[in-house]
Amino acid sequence: MRFLYHASPVGPLLLAGEDASLSLIGFPQGKGRRDPEPEWTGDPSAFPEVRRQLDAYFNGTLRQFDLPLSPRGTAFQRAVWQELRRIPYGETIAYRDLAIRVGNPAAVRAVGAANGANPLPIVVPCHRVIGSGGGLTGFGGGLDAKRWLLRHEGAAGHRDRAEQSSLPFLADHA
Repeated sequence: MRFLYHASPVGPLLLAGEDASLSLIGFPQGKGRRDPEPEWTGDPSAFPEVRRQLDAYFNGTLRQFDLPLSPRGTAFQRAVWQELRRIPYGETIAYRDLAIRVGNPAAVRAVGAANGANPLPIVVPCHRVIGSGGGLTGFGGGLDAKRWLLRHEGAAGHRDRAEQSSLPFLADHA
């Protein structure tokens, strides 16, 4: 796998994959924090289209990614991730609604686990899934990053408990 770090308003993102296909986006902090594996090869010229589209998203000119992706997961996880890609920019849904969309309304916890295992956050927009009461729930990059992404998209329908980010790199972009 090749990798590089790409600057973003939510911190440097680890991008990794093979050839032009993206397998992983890792956050600089939170449970989604990832470090390159020892056998991976650093390549600062890797993924030019991924970097271009991420920059366009963060600049507000891209609302839907069109990239070759190769996430690794179970068939159920991949089905959940496919549904995540159908959530429109600037909209949110509850975990229960996502479970209904994957055809198993009783699988709310399993859907939550699959959402949390999403290896391609932002591009596969797991940040658009919120709690049933509208509250922000866990996110691999931390709640400050989720809050920033939802504000960036102008998403309504969630309760934002904190008016300001506690992270310096996010406060400048709120």
